[in-house]
Amino acid sequence: MHSLATPEILTSGDRCFDEGLQAAREQFDRQPFLFRHFLSEHPLFQIPRLVEVVLSRPDSESYYDQGDAEIGQRWNAMPPKTMSLEQAVRRIQEAKAWIALKHAEQDPAYRELLDRALSEILPGSWLERYVKSREVIIFVSSPDRVTTYHIDRECNFLLQITGDKLIYVFDRNDRQVLSEEEIELFWSQDNNSARYRPDIQDHAQIFHLTPGTGLHIPVNFPHWVRNGKSVSVSVSINFQFHDRFRANIYRMNYMMRRLGLNPVPPGRTPWKDSLKATVATPVVELRRMARRLK
Repeated sequence: MHSLATPEILTSGDRCFDEGLQAAREQFDRQPFLFRHFLSEHPLFQIPRLVEVVLSRPDSESYYDQGDAEIGQRWNAMPPKTMSLEQAVRRIQEAKAWIALKHAEQDPAYRELLDRALSEILPGSWLERYVKSREVIIFVSSPDRVTTYHIDRECNFLLQITGDKLIYVFDRNDRQVLSEEEIELFWSQDNNSARYRPDIQDHAQIFHLTPGTGLHIPVNFPHWVRNGKSVSVSVSINFQFHDRFRANIYRMNYMMRRLGLNPVPPGRTPWKDSLKATVATPVVELRRMARRLK
């Protein structure tokens, strides 16, 4: 199990992260790694402030589910909710809830913090050249709550604020864990395409997050989470890349597989990759336009 000692809390300093984060920059979007941050006592992430956030915005700008969750459970198979979002936040200790307050950066205070944090994560022009969009998601979770197994399209820096959790992270390149078909389906139409099986569990790296520690999770690295014995608040600082080359290859392979073909995975034949990405790009854009016109 990977863990870091909780660092000294700095509430008045200018930095969000320990300087060790930059030392690990060569691992960005390649491997998961732990780092230290100085935001665990920041007033923006305390429960009273989060209740204010919930009350100030439509419920549609947040997501939450309630009840016991299994590791491999699909998001659309959760039990019916028995309380409102506001009630779930106020009663998070006993609510058995998992709450995601999306796009917190729309609030100017969180936006300022996001900009400062990203300037440390990705200093200089690298950020502007490669990052398409950025977001802050605040997760509030009940004790012992499981976040189900999934993959993300964002590059993620997860900061633990309150409570602790174990995160089980799998290698996106391990085809015993994550198949080409699952990745193709994810990039084409199903965000919940990655399937958990008990026999893959021993492939996971285990990270223990405590207040003041954080974890970098690269794009498409499967993971699931188990909270500790107290309420957990964590902050996800994430971004999507402009580069859609590899994603469009997967989308093209998905279409080819549906025609009964057996497409070559990305990275094996450069000229095929280039051709697939070139063909897929206008097709993907047409599909997006069609969805917007519906």
